[in-house]
Amino acid sequence: MQIVHYPHPSLRWKSQPIQSISGSLRRVVREMFELMYEAKGIGLAANQVALPFRFFIINVSGDPDLSDQEHVFINPEISNQSGLVEGEEGCLSVPQLYGQVKRFETITVEAYDLDGQGFAMDLDELPARVVQHETDHLDGVMFFDRMTDTDLQALQPQVDEFVTVFRHDQSTGTTASDAELTEQLKNLERDGLGG
Repeated sequence: MQIVHYPHPSLRWKSQPIQSISGSLRRVVREMFELMYEAKGIGLAANQVALPFRFFIINVSGDPDLSDQEHVFINPEISNQSGLVEGEEGCLSVPQLYGQVKRFETITVEAYDLDGQGFAMDLDELPARVVQHETDHLDGVMFFDRMTDTDLQALQPQVDEFVTVFRHDQSTGTTASDAELTEQLKNLERDGLGG
């Protein structure tokens, strides 16, 4: 498992809800936390590791020793959004790319945990921003899609560079073609994460 970079097709995929919680899902979640910490991230969505399913993980401290800050959100739904605040965001799928994004200041998120228990959290500040950013991933939305045209224009050369590198890797066979990657996503979607 690895964190995929833009424009990998999974990053534009509309993720499928998780139907059941399995040992495989628990193992994937553990591995995702390890990948996230290695990459110095604070959130990671399933489609950032090329899995077409609706779940993500966060630890806003970014500290692997603070495991009480680790949260898993399965099939998340956001409601009660209010206020707007602009802040800088980055993304592990476009490393070293940062931009200003407007997000809701406060939200409620409802989801399931790894025990299949439903929960709700009222969030503000950084946790609210991270949850909105990761939920966007599950809908195939990148943070730069939400930037103003002017701000995006300034970042466009860097975004284009990710595309150039990705296409080059495909042309040399280091990375599979979009058609092959899409086929893998469809097969995963059909077969689920297994037992």
